Amino acid sequence: MIEFHSVSKQYPDGTLAVREVSLQVPPRQTTVLVGSSGSGKTTLLRMVNRMVDPSAGRVTIDGDDVAGTDAVKLRRGIGYVMQNSGLLPHRTVAANIATVPLLRGWKRHDARERALELMDTVGLDRSLADRYPGQLSGGQQQRVGVARGLAVDPNILLMDEPFGAVDPLVRRELQEELLRLQRELGKTVLFVTHDIDEAFLLGDRVVILREGGEIVQIGTPAEILASPADGFVADFVGADRGRRALHVQEVDGRSLVVDADGRPAGVLAR
Repeated sequence: MIEFHSVSKQYPDGTLAVREVSLQVPPRQTTVLVGSSGSGKTTLLRMVNRMVDPSAGRVTIDGDDVAGTDAVKLRRGIGYVMQNSGLLPHRTVAANIATVPLLRGWKRHDARERALELMDTVGLDRSLADRYPGQLSGGQQQRVGVARGLAVDPNILLMDEPFGAVDPLVRRELQEELLRLQRELGKTVLFVTHDIDEAFLLGDRVVILREGGEIVQIGTPAEILASPADGFVADFVGADRGRRALHVQEVDGRSLVVDADGRPAGVLAR
């Protein structure tokens, strides 16, 4: 379990990114941090692998303070997937995936075999193994990034807006792929997004933050929709604008789900 114990982060210029946040991230679930720019969600995520150290408070993993662990060793044991994949452009797909296993002393043959297995896991054809990132589509690059994050079978997977730079159709495919992987692998996933729809789709628990790094509400998507904590949350999730107030309308013999303004949201399955 990941726990944040009254953590704050103030930068040298005086900016307070996170203010006294206490939070538990349950094991083998997906917890999504969601908020607008300046809400501190990426800062919190990066505290877990010590890319950012808190100015006050502690972050623990299974009770151990991460501040007492060598930062490089810590990062090599935690999966990390970022926006735009962060792949090394002059290394092949297989070599990118095998980066951390090689750094941890794996034999080159074993690291490549692991990379090929993970290409299968994330839905990439093995024929792409010897191509370079620039020869792949954006969606393929993100799948490589996910495979690299899983390369050493980490218990924890940190995902910082990993699908934000791809088009909507590819983004949906990647979201569905992550849901499938989580059903199969059961990792402790901490996911950052600014998109409330993505948060509700992927999160077992959703943490809504406001600007300045303050937690406003924590709950399942159903709990948050049923009972927004305040006007900020209601506005953020769209409840007060009728965006979530859906009803059924018959059109050409089919039942469409529409919002309060009559815009179609989907087809009701019988």
